[in-house]
Amino acid sequence: MNLPEANAAAELAAAIASGDRAAIAGALNLLDDRRPDARAKATALLAHLQRAQDHATGQLIGITGPPGAGKSTLSAALIRVWRQRGLRVAVLAVDPSSPISGGALLGDRVRMQTSADDDGVFVRSLSNRGQFGGLSAEVWPMSIVLLAGFDIVLIETVGVGQREVDIARLCDTTCYVAQPGSGDSVQFLKAGILEVPHILVVNKDDMGAVARRTLAELGAALTRTHPDGHWQVPVLATSAASGTGVEALADVMQQHYELLRSQQQLAARRRRYQSYWLHKRLQDEFGSFGIERLGGEKALLAELEAQDMNLFEQYAALRQRLCSAPSATGK
Repeated sequence: MNLPEANAAAELAAAIASGDRAAIAGALNLLDDRRPDARAKATALLAHLQRAQDHATGQLIGITGPPGAGKSTLSAALIRVWRQRGLRVAVLAVDPSSPISGGALLGDRVRMQTSADDDGVFVRSLSNRGQFGGLSAEVWPMSIVLLAGFDIVLIETVGVGQREVDIARLCDTTCYVAQPGSGDSVQFLKAGILEVPHILVVNKDDMGAVARRTLAELGAALTRTHPDGHWQVPVLATSAASGTGVEALADVMQQHYELLRSQQQLAARRRRYQSYWLHKRLQDEFGSFGIERLGGEKALLAELEAQDMNLFEQYAALRQRLCSAPSATGK
């Protein structure tokens, strides 16, 4: 990295940390640019941001659940609570992609109804570009940028299915929003997907008896101790429309975050998020054969978690290893 490039990256990182919206938007656009010059600038930027990330105080929260459960309305209600508490909030809203353009179908996620005049809220919509897992490949790199400038980074997925558990592998706290009376949530629980969230929420509590029944079903079927350990998974009721239960949900999210901080887990968890992101990208590009050539999934993930390199440097180094390695036939 040359000196002018390093200086430019340092200046941009400082602007992001100060909450400069133009700098944040520019950095996100840079991460989405695949041209070599832009990728070199993005690599330098992430190097600056990730050096400071162990000391960052931002919380990365994932919201998932079936379509129609009210995730966006609940997100908007949470944002209002966080803003009343003086917290700056960024949102990465992952939408279904257009089959024609490949872009996000819902654009700027206007249904969140956040104030366009509030400098403390930043919303970015992303296309999932047909990827399974409910997320987009850009979510983790963009989260690194947003964690540098905001107190809360909220990721909302396109929906949840039995394969769509990526959000739990990239977030500090994962919240599953259930739709009252749909039956989907209990089915997901039986399939094991509800072992993933740290918080279960039955939204639309204003629906009355049907919401209370879903709350009881989830509470009865759930194994309360999270696989992470030291956390009892709560089942909460909210009504985003009336605001009921939203402050309690925000409180529980904060409690989970404070638990991770008190146990000094955040830095290690985020290295794990990064190793998972890298594994997934490499598997998408090189397939299972490529992962085996790097030592296999378990060894690769352990190697990545132990490294102290920024995201794109790690990815470039691994691609170089795969592209320069002799083939299995020796040719």
